[in-house]
Amino acid sequence: MKKQRVTIREVANEVGVSIQTVSRVLNERPDVAPETRERILEVIDRLQYRPSALARSLIKQRSAMLGVVTAGLSYIGPSRTLNGILVQAETMGYSLLLDELPSFETGNAEPILNRMLARQVDGLIWAVPEVGNNRQHLLDRLPNLPVPIVFLTMRPHDDLTVVSVDNRMGGHQATTHLLEQGFRQIAHMAGPLSWWEAQQRKAGWASVLADAGLPMDDRFLVQGNWSSSSGERAARQLLRQYPEMDAVFVANDQMALGIMHVARQQGLTLPEDLAIVGFDGIPESAYFSPPLTTVHHDLFEVGATAVKQVVRMIEVAQNSQETETKSILIKPKLIARESTQFRSK
Repeated sequence: MKKQRVTIREVANEVGVSIQTVSRVLNERPDVAPETRERILEVIDRLQYRPSALARSLIKQRSAMLGVVTAGLSYIGPSRTLNGILVQAETMGYSLLLDELPSFETGNAEPILNRMLARQVDGLIWAVPEVGNNRQHLLDRLPNLPVPIVFLTMRPHDDLTVVSVDNRMGGHQATTHLLEQGFRQIAHMAGPLSWWEAQQRKAGWASVLADAGLPMDDRFLVQGNWSSSSGERAARQLLRQYPEMDAVFVANDQMALGIMHVARQQGLTLPEDLAIVGFDGIPESAYFSPPLTTVHHDLFEVGATAVKQVVRMIEVAQNSQETETKSILIKPKLIARESTQFRSK
């Protein structure tokens, strides 16, 4: 026969105290005598009492649940970000309600948003990269949104709480490193330029060339779609239109793998004939041939920071205080390896 769930009343009767006293211990209230608290915790452990999350949420008028909307979980970046969200939410006592948009470009998120709100989430994390105009419908809805929301991977905004990587700084770091290594004909393989991240990485590259007084030309730029196969196609185009280049900053490590493959096919030696810097810092980049210099950005930290911010906003709102919005940029870090560094140096 199935064992029945132990109730809070049974715990109270076993200890000889009121239900309210047990509840105060469960909620870590200080107004319980130490010896009474110890007896209650001993009985809770012995009876294996587990508080009902639903009952506690009704008492606190909170679900202790965060809604997370994402897209492209088959990609490395979104999955690493989600891992940070999951671990930090668990640490802070929140469960997650996860939903995925059918594509990054999806503009109308009304069905997903309504499902989240119907489940009484306490706050939302919009973990979908800013691509084109894919956020406008949601931004129009914001004045009537009943819960706090944190956006990931979008341009800073005065009226929103946003957590992103400083992609422009990363592009600046990559291109500056190539200049410091002595390269001057530096091309850029961008991600799809409808993405805000790709725009910012390109802007970092362009600013370094401008500050160094180096020329800019349409020949120096190609686009991929973040995949290794698109990197291969873009590499062939770039080598045709800019054969004198001696280095390239690639907007992600997977596309960098594509250009490394093409370079080897064409008999180029890395980095003597062509130096390559990637972006993302995926673990596999250390095992490319040669090991890839890359810009590492901590997407786990992005996800964890988003949880901390939305919980802060939830607690402020519960105290009937006005929520202060902020934009947080996580700084990336260049990891220099053999794809840009001459072995003789």
